[in-house]
Amino acid sequence: MYKKLYLDDIRVPQTDDFVVVRSFEEAVKYIQESGIPNYISFDHDLGCDIDGVVLKTGYDFAKYLVDCDLDNISIFPDNFLFDIHSANPVGKQNIENLLNNYLKFKKRDK
Repeated sequence: MYKKLYLDDIRVPQTDDFVVVRSFEEAVKYIQESGIPNYISFDHDLGCDIDGVVLKTGYDFAKYLVDCDLDNISIFPDNFLFDIHSANPVGKQNIENLLNNYLKFKKRDK
């Protein structure tokens, strides 16, 4: 089954075939219960708590995914794809670089 995850604290996906998670913690819980999906659409900035403290980001979640794969906790599917819909250009580039470099390394290492 093809699974799609949408990480964003505010926005909603344009189609209804995504599982929507609103925070780093919700995203981690999804991975722990269902594994890494075939497709993830990332936001970078995931808001602040009630005290104004910046919450963990989509980049933190991307690092978590890489760590899960490296530790054989949850493995990237062979057909894994991602998109970054964040309005934060630096955050977007950081997620993109991390995942592209890791997936290229993983493919080369096979």
